[in-house]
Amino acid sequence: MERKIDLTKGDILLTLTKLAIPIMGTSFMQMAYNLTDMFWVGRLGSDAVAAVGTAGFFMWFGFSLILISKSGAEVFVAQYLGRKDEEGARDHAVSAIQLNLLIAAVYGMLIIIFRRQLISFFRLGDQHVIDMAVAYLLVIGSGIFFNFMNPVFTGIFNGAGLSKVPFRFNFIGLVTNMVLDPVLIYGLGPFPEFGVIGAAVATVSAQILVTTLFSVHMRTRKEAYFRINIFRKPSIQHIMKIIRLGLPISLQNGFFAMIAMVVARIIAVYGPEAIAVQKVGSQIESLSWMTAGGFSTALSAFVGQNYGAKEYERIVKGYRSGVLAVSGLGLLSMIMLMVFPEQLFGIFIQEPETIRMGASYLWILGLSQVFMSIEISNQGAFNGLGRTKIPSYVGIFFNALRIPGAYLLSTYTGLGLDGVWWTISISSVFKGLVLLALFNIMVMKPYRASGSII
Repeated sequence: MERKIDLTKGDILLTLTKLAIPIMGTSFMQMAYNLTDMFWVGRLGSDAVAAVGTAGFFMWFGFSLILISKSGAEVFVAQYLGRKDEEGARDHAVSAIQLNLLIAAVYGMLIIIFRRQLISFFRLGDQHVIDMAVAYLLVIGSGIFFNFMNPVFTGIFNGAGLSKVPFRFNFIGLVTNMVLDPVLIYGLGPFPEFGVIGAAVATVSAQILVTTLFSVHMRTRKEAYFRINIFRKPSIQHIMKIIRLGLPISLQNGFFAMIAMVVARIIAVYGPEAIAVQKVGSQIESLSWMTAGGFSTALSAFVGQNYGAKEYERIVKGYRSGVLAVSGLGLLSMIMLMVFPEQLFGIFIQEPETIRMGASYLWILGLSQVFMSIEISNQGAFNGLGRTKIPSYVGIFFNALRIPGAYLLSTYTGLGLDGVWWTISISSVFKGLVLLALFNIMVMKPYRASGSII
């Protein structure tokens, strides 16, 4: 059985890397889920991609709700284990799961009941695309419990320094999704052709399998913080602690998703091809932010455990190592997106005009990859300290500027659709620079002055 990594001891960069690599692998697998769907759905044409992409906005918003529980589980499990308090870690893990189940039930019901009204927000103008998006959303909404549970299980294991476990289980889910996608989308063997609905069924089936693997594995572990009984009486105190910590992160991501929906309405003026470009392009770009997000999660757990153990020097050294490592990865992503944009986009879409539009997206967004990586890594460091409001305020402010920026640049500058991409890229640059400055002012400077970060 895998032993947890004690993040309060040992070589800092090696410890961070050992924790981060499985987390990044798990993040890549989430990206691979989406890219696999895009690869096979892309063969159905831009209309199908636009339908899946439109419905996907509501799953993105759903993930922002998951972050309330996931962030609370990740940070509190890490901090309490840093204090050698396994009972406290378990109590917060139980409360995170209970809260997450309640949120999933409410959100899933709303998606199923109001699916047509939700899709109508985008004013797609093509009934065939609308019908596909509504059908895809219905299937995904029906499997919402499994979509919500796996990230929270992942957060519990990451906070405990057991990041290899979710990596293994999500890998199994990915392989399952990769096998089922072509079978259910195009109809192979005894299976009929389901189209975009097949992609949704494949995703939900894979998520059910991953949830099952997590549940069975947790029953086999001996650690006190895995003896989880979700039917115990909920602790309002613990649930409120989780909400206070996770809500700012959730609001930032939820606001980000809503802004993206408004921007998508601006993009929709340019036709289904433009929506397909945003969907596929963002999935390709996710190579960078998934990588940074994996290291950010590792940094959050590292900071959390060392904060609980009052190992402030390790926090500072870990922060420096983490930001430098993530910046290097962001630089590699920038080079890849800017040098090979046509080749990357051509993997998923065959229409020449859509490829041209997509290459422009990747080149413009490539310019901001280093700064986006810096933003995400600093967010993880703040979260590990429990200061989740700071990165949330920064993210909400600059993301909100994308709406007027996208409208003005796309309408009044002659840039057209590229004006939207420039707005997104420029705002990412500012978010990275501001968060870097704030962490140094609010954490690093006090440490240099007194040796403490409190």
